Amino acid sequence: MGFRSIRLRPAVWATIAAAIALSAVTAWLVTDNRGHDLISSGPDKSVYPVTGIDISAHNGVVNFDAVVADSIDFVMIKATEGATFKDRAFADNYRRASKAGLKIGVYHFFRFDTPGHMQALNLLHSIKGRQIDLPIAIDVEEWTNPDNESVDAVLARLREMTDYIRLHGYPLIIYTNKNGLERYFKGQPREFPLWVCTFSTPENNLQWKLWQHTHRGNVAGIDGHVDVNTFNGNRSDWKNWLDSLAAMQ
Repeated sequence: MGFRSIRLRPAVWATIAAAIALSAVTAWLVTDNRGHDLISSGPDKSVYPVTGIDISAHNGVVNFDAVVADSIDFVMIKATEGATFKDRAFADNYRRASKAGLKIGVYHFFRFDTPGHMQALNLLHSIKGRQIDLPIAIDVEEWTNPDNESVDAVLARLREMTDYIRLHGYPLIIYTNKNGLERYFKGQPREFPLWVCTFSTPENNLQWKLWQHTHRGNVAGIDGHVDVNTFNGNRSDWKNWLDSLAAMQ
């Protein structure tokens, strides 16, 4: 049977074009620039009632009183990256989040090609004299890091950093995603609690402490989307964890 061309009315073509455009936009919306799936139903609040956010200068000026009023319990604030970078909003974010009554943690973006002790010094200089309620988070992920560093080299520099920070009495937590878990931590002894980034329910064997479940959360007091996290436990577990962390410092 030969092909016969079909003539469609302009309104029909417009509908088809709109559908194609919508599918393209939808595909873009459900992945971030790290290739992560952004579709997440989120945690069951009856099981995981404690909610937090993580922020950096990228999030702009945050109204932390509004954040607290929106039932947010804690905030992880970016402090540093590598050996020299300091987040320009860290001091202000820390001051205002503390004033609003949020429990505060800080995070450092780990650079694969930079000596660990230099990264530790950068972080410790930034947080000196400040009360930190949660463990210091070391963000270990491939995104924006060089891909020519061996696993052994990365882990050696990470060990150098964590050892130095522990000498100063701070508890630690490791943040990573599925790729980071597979490449750098699979089969390794678990020394620190895990803050896992995944947009589906974490696997039971991960024994995670914090779960970053979306990059596209909406929280009062923040313009645009924000990363949203949950704690693995109920409010009694949360209080016990905070008490244990306070006793370590």
